Amino acid sequence: MIALIKLSPVFLLAGMMMISNIGGLGWFELDILVIAPIATIYAAIIAYATEKVKFQDLVDAAVDNVKEMQLVFFILMLAYAMAEVFMATGVGAAIINISLTMGISARTVALVAFIVSSILSVATGTSWGTFAATAPIFLWLNHIVGGSPALTAAAIAGGSCFGDNIGLISDTTVVSSGIQGVEVIDRVRHQGGWSLFCLILAGILFFTMSLGFPATIGSAAEAIGEIPEDVWVNLEAERPAAVELLNQVVEGVPFYMVVPLIIVLVAAVAGVPTLACLGLGLISAYILGMLAGTVDSTIGFLGLVYNGFADAGSWVIVMMMWVGAFGGIMNKMHAFKPLADGVSKMVKSVRQLMFANGLLSLIGNAALADEMAQIVTIGPIIKDLTDESVVASEEDMYKLRLRNATFSDALGVFGAVLIPWHVYMAFFIGISSTIFPLHDFVWIDFIKYNYTAWISVLSILLLTLTGLDRFIPLFRMPAEPDVQLKKNIGVGD
Repeated sequence: MIALIKLSPVFLLAGMMMISNIGGLGWFELDILVIAPIATIYAAIIAYATEKVKFQDLVDAAVDNVKEMQLVFFILMLAYAMAEVFMATGVGAAIINISLTMGISARTVALVAFIVSSILSVATGTSWGTFAATAPIFLWLNHIVGGSPALTAAAIAGGSCFGDNIGLISDTTVVSSGIQGVEVIDRVRHQGGWSLFCLILAGILFFTMSLGFPATIGSAAEAIGEIPEDVWVNLEAERPAAVELLNQVVEGVPFYMVVPLIIVLVAAVAGVPTLACLGLGLISAYILGMLAGTVDSTIGFLGLVYNGFADAGSWVIVMMMWVGAFGGIMNKMHAFKPLADGVSKMVKSVRQLMFANGLLSLIGNAALADEMAQIVTIGPIIKDLTDESVVASEEDMYKLRLRNATFSDALGVFGAVLIPWHVYMAFFIGISSTIFPLHDFVWIDFIKYNYTAWISVLSILLLTLTGLDRFIPLFRMPAEPDVQLKKNIGVGD
């Protein structure tokens, strides 16, 4: 009974997030910035009632846990700044325009839309912004060449989620890594081979499913010209940044504006620290933007950086501070130890334990219907499950934390597009219907054709459980005898 009481702050946090996702309580608007403090205060009350933890000790536990996230806060600020800069200086538009120079037919429109949205989402770190920016072009281009709107929309959604899962400047990537205590750059390198595998396999499926369509070549300019005026108005209300990017696509930007993204990706692969990678992206975007005329002045550029800092500070950083405080208090009263003990009794190996962590992430995402809520709620649980159940060297334990971070993010972002009631699904259907009213988009369109999500979700779970992840560079997870469950130590001796 005491164990359930100690876990009740998690139930409270999850319950309030669920209520928030179905419309709130009328007069009381539930938001994570309100929910997290309430859950933290309640956790402190429970800690005092069950463990008699003094108030100052609770404050110290909360603050100490937040201190461990300080680097994450700086990364988030620079990540938001770089996303703002890349969207405004023409990096995103250059990516789209380069792809549109190729002749696109109904047989290739879904594949090209998938690739472009994947690259753009890596560059901007946002799945929703990428979808809003690319869907008007490719859905209307799809209409002109005679393709499948459902297939193309699902391809754009899959590509948009790709960068949200692996992008250096994605908030889900940064937050999931911070909660597990791993470097963002290490996370990206750890899952890079697996992500590329999923990208290639999904691309093959999108192309294969389009082979029966007409081969007539369509014009991107014609597609943008087909967008009705009311669609532009609705898009301006939903995603103003997407309209700005589309205008840059129409007006044109120099192709060399993709160089900042290339610099960031090369630096990341080379192992350059995350903060330095982001700094290189900002500096190169400023220099090339001045040459291209997409940056009017240094003051204007600094204004974009300021906007990014403000966006990060107004929500995600404050949210992370409260979540960190919540986790610190929960750890102080050892709230997750009974759960760790229960899971440990059911599993027989570290791989089975990590597989269970993946399932918890997926189930949590379905229950909360919000990928960030899942990351901040289930993330600390699977971290503690691993820490409490496994004996390993610090190096091997770090690799397990990398997999947990990948679970939180991938099964949150990709899993979202397979859950009919998820906020992601509502957004994708709403934007698709707004910008392309000629097709009645429904949730089954995105679930049926989102090969990226299916491949990513199923493969990471199966690779983890079977040990086949050893065939993917840098993705191998340590297993027995290098790591062991605590309960197995001494068995058979």
